[in-house]
Amino acid sequence: MQFSLPPLVLAAAYLALGAGYGWILRRQEPWPRRSLRALTVLLAAAHLWLLADVVPQGTSLLLGFGNAVSLLAALVMLLFGGLSSVRAVDNLGVVLAPLAALSVLLMMLPSHAAPLPIVDALPLALHILLSVLAYGLLALAALQALFMAYQDSRLRQHTPGGLLRALPPLGDMEQLLFQILALGFAALTLALLSGMLFLGDIFAPHLIEKTALSICAWLVIGTLLIGRRRAGWRGQTAVRWTLAGFALLMLAYLGSKFALEFLLQQTR
Repeated sequence: MQFSLPPLVLAAAYLALGAGYGWILRRQEPWPRRSLRALTVLLAAAHLWLLADVVPQGTSLLLGFGNAVSLLAALVMLLFGGLSSVRAVDNLGVVLAPLAALSVLLMMLPSHAAPLPIVDALPLALHILLSVLAYGLLALAALQALFMAYQDSRLRQHTPGGLLRALPPLGDMEQLLFQILALGFAALTLALLSGMLFLGDIFAPHLIEKTALSICAWLVIGTLLIGRRRAGWRGQTAVRWTLAGFALLMLAYLGSKFALEFLLQQTR
């Protein structure tokens, strides 16, 4: 995508949304939360509409690094908007909204990815949907883990003021973390299984790094969930394993895509 006004307007709207979430956290005002949640879903829908105007290129799909990051961010915001309506996760919006704004700007990066023919993409629609769902849920889990790490650090230092007063109790934060992790693990499991069905040889040379890292992420998250059930893992252990699993998953998808499109292009 070349320079244009709609992405800049959407990025500015995301930044304003992040400021709104920051305001309700600092002031602990309950009344604007529903409006902000509705605005989150509206902006995520506008983000997806913008992508729908850019990604399809004739009979192909253009899913370069910038568009891929932006698609992931839009779906994370959509998940966040839905989740915040049933659970107290509004604090995540302070970080998610500015990151979504950055992802919109990344759409204007030049793409070096080969277009994907739509006829080839249709059989993979379920795999792509499950993969993005897994990435989105585990991204929310990673951000929740970072807030937990901050919360735990402030409690250990006996400095409970500021943002800490606006966050839910640490026990509730941890319970929600494992609920999100369980959903993300289920989606990742189905994504890996669908990849075996629809991608053929998932250990082909062009897929082996992505497959290996995805399986490692699956093992890390699965081990954490088993450790939680069998040994009562929690606190910093849960935070470290969650962040490790998410990092592996991001390397599997965005890391490999960035390397292929930018780093390897420089060596040719």
